[in-house]
Amino acid sequence: MSDMARQQFWDALRQTTQARIGLGRSGNALPTRDVLELAAAHAAARDAVHIPLDTQRLAAAIADVGIGRPAVVTSQASSRDEYLRRPDLGRLPADLAAVATAPADIGFVLADGLSPTALMHHGAALLRALVEEFGERYSLAEPVIATQARVALGDHIAERGQYTTLLVIIGERPGLSVADSLGIYLTHRPRPGCTDADRNCISNIHPPDGLGYREAARIAGGLVAGARQLGRSGVSLKDTSRGVGVDGPGLGELG
Repeated sequence: MSDMARQQFWDALRQTTQARIGLGRSGNALPTRDVLELAAAHAAARDAVHIPLDTQRLAAAIADVGIGRPAVVTSQASSRDEYLRRPDLGRLPADLAAVATAPADIGFVLADGLSPTALMHHGAALLRALVEEFGERYSLAEPVIATQARVALGDHIAERGQYTTLLVIIGERPGLSVADSLGIYLTHRPRPGCTDADRNCISNIHPPDGLGYREAARIAGGLVAGARQLGRSGVSLKDTSRGVGVDGPGLGELG
């Protein structure tokens, strides 16, 4: 294969992924451009973890969605460093007095998680898409913003608020390709002590390169409906919204 053909092959393949593949070389090392791009991506990922959530600006954006002014709570982790060292403290609330007890079909917690940057970039727009998806089919609780938060902190919030189904919108662990990705964790009948086996996750939400807001909301809508019908979420509940049926010949190929 000629150098030009090899370059064209890798150029085409790189259009299909954000992974760093087929990079060039300068002697025994990467080209300077690729080294600098990697360093910039690493810095962006670190910033995404450590830059504090601007709760006032986020709260204003969330209020504009139209389902109420969000309450703000925090976990028992007293600092970002402690949050990263002690995941257990991120699962426990410091004080839930700001959360109103108001039973609702669906509650929303917007958590900074491991990428406050992701929540700032996408949180309000994703919440808006979810509210539009659910429409008037369900009663919706006023949203809650949670800082220094892990997913399980939402179970305590939901217990106080008395939500039937909880959606935790949380910043996902940043990587060298994406630093601002959100996930949605759905728990039906949430309560302290729930495990990951009790939840369903929709991940990689970061348009335009990742999952879009409307598509994520559509998947969440299907999962909520399924959870209410089944009476539980987690491993027993499957997302069939993007499933592709396998016909008879296909099953034969699978053996």
